[in-house]
Amino acid sequence: MNDTDSLKENQDKYIVPGLERGLLLLCEFSRQNRTLTAPELARRLALPRSTIFRLLTTLETMGFVTRSGNEYRLGMSVLRLGFEYLASLELTELGQPLLARLCDHLNYPSNLVVRDGRSIVYVAKVSPPSVFSSAVTVGTRLPAHATVLGRVLLADLSLTELRELYPEEHLEQYSHSTPKTALELFDLVQADRLRGYVSGEGFFESTISTVAAPVRDASGQVVAALGVTIPTVQIGHVNFANLLGQVRGSADELSRLLNYTPASSHGRVTALMRD
Repeated sequence: MNDTDSLKENQDKYIVPGLERGLLLLCEFSRQNRTLTAPELARRLALPRSTIFRLLTTLETMGFVTRSGNEYRLGMSVLRLGFEYLASLELTELGQPLLARLCDHLNYPSNLVVRDGRSIVYVAKVSPPSVFSSAVTVGTRLPAHATVLGRVLLADLSLTELRELYPEEHLEQYSHSTPKTALELFDLVQADRLRGYVSGEGFFESTISTVAAPVRDASGQVVAALGVTIPTVQIGHVNFANLLGQVRGSADELSRLLNYTPASSHGRVTALMRD
């Protein structure tokens, strides 16, 4: 038995099955599955309905799910935990004032995004009062491989790591710009690194363009992408050099606040995106 197997065996000893099942049950709810019934959950988790009923009753009592008839949805306790998590992030605390300043200067929504596995997650957002509205809010998740913001957040992964993250032969397509394979995605990301920026419109949504730059921590790793979203119809009227300079400057400032220095990284990625 190698060290990895031994470590996993030791960890397994301390796993609480009931707690694990409850958390897995909560993870079944999503943007696509806002409500689920007990039979659906039993089928998805391959558990007896009696077990699902006990889990749901416990979670309902604690406010993590609510029930309407025979359907369940996530409760306010999940939202509270989410906001407490965001509030505890040094990244969010330090980045919020920078987003507010950037939004004030440019008059476009400013966002801070991190990666969670194969998704990007918006952890902070500041929007100006305007007619331009976006469905993207704090907590919104989008596919990393299909967004230019995601390309920034995937920049540190090797080809092997990228293939482990995307083992399927063909990646899910969201637009004509979506990379079709992990290798194509890797080549795209590496080209971004060499170029130092990337420009492209309608990468995920044809109506939205994004200018963004990476945020690095003390280890030199990319930990976030800081960006500004612009209606694509307006991008031709924007002072692009000024916009890019302010976005890059804000991302660099946040990196410094996280104790990043150029010497702590072998390569530096700064990306311009029209998403």
